[in-house]
Amino acid sequence: MTEENVGVQPLGSRVLLRILEEESVTPSGLVLPDTAKEKPQRGRVVAVGDDEEIKVSVGDDVLYPKYSGTELKISGEDYLIIDATDLLATIKTTAVSVI
Repeated sequence: MTEENVGVQPLGSRVLLRILEEESVTPSGLVLPDTAKEKPQRGRVVAVGDDEEIKVSVGDDVLYPKYSGTELKISGEDYLIIDATDLLATIKTTAVSVI
């Protein structure tokens, strides 16, 4: 089951995430250039593997460690395949910012 038809189905306990870009404007209104931005740590679950132990579902927003998983570029969009056990948390509100 996928939210988007990206043509990639993760196997086992892996999850496919669409990487969500961090805000490029600070709360005080400063615009951050790409070179000053942190590596993204937020993603939206696009597809899940067939392991019954996976606790996230398609459409969930999640936090993951900065340097984990395998990055893919599909149709110009950035994706990440990551083991479900490496996910840190689900995000229930859009007011969460990663520092």
